[in-house]
Amino acid sequence: QVRLVESGGGLVQPGGSLRLSCAASESINSINNMAWYRQGPGKQRELVARITSGGSTTYADSVKGRFTISRDNAKNTMYLQMNSLKPEDTAVYYCKAEKVIFAYWGQGTQVTVSS
Repeated sequence: QVRLVESGGGLVQPGGSLRLSCAASESINSINNMAWYRQGPGKQRELVARITSGGSTTYADSVKGRFTISRDNAKNTMYLQMNSLKPEDTAVYYCKAEKVIFAYWGQGTQVTVSS
């Protein structure tokens, strides 16, 4: 079982930046896809960005050009660099790892964008 721990959330003003981290309990070389999801107040959980083992990335339209997903296999960690944050980015952000037929989730980290 893969354990995932997110960190880096917090309160930031509109236009600001944050970098989220997702640390895995084992080598992520064996993990196929990793992704960031978010769930805003009163909303369903949605995909923010995904990165494959080969490094291919996809983004939700709402974050294209502002967010960047990456993974450091040597550190067993995935990142989400978030720039030009908007109030509508406020949500709990979760990381997800897909290994074979299984999916693993972290506990989430809160991101609040407010002045």
